[in-house]
Amino acid sequence: MARVCFVTGKKAMTGNKRSHALNTSKRRWNANLQKVRILVDGKPKKVYVSARALKSGKVERV
Repeated sequence: MARVCFVTGKKAMTGNKRSHALNTSKRRWNANLQKVRILVDGKPKKVYVSARALKSGKVERV
């Protein structure tokens, strides 16, 4: 499964790395995802959750 936040749906963004001479090459900005155990349908499950969702209290660890 791809690294996508289970709660918010955040995932990696893409763009260009630009050198001083304005040469370009593709790069990725990865989301700050943590693998945590949370209750899903009353059962503990390991999923990826973004750090912001954890800090804001949208999910609670088990």
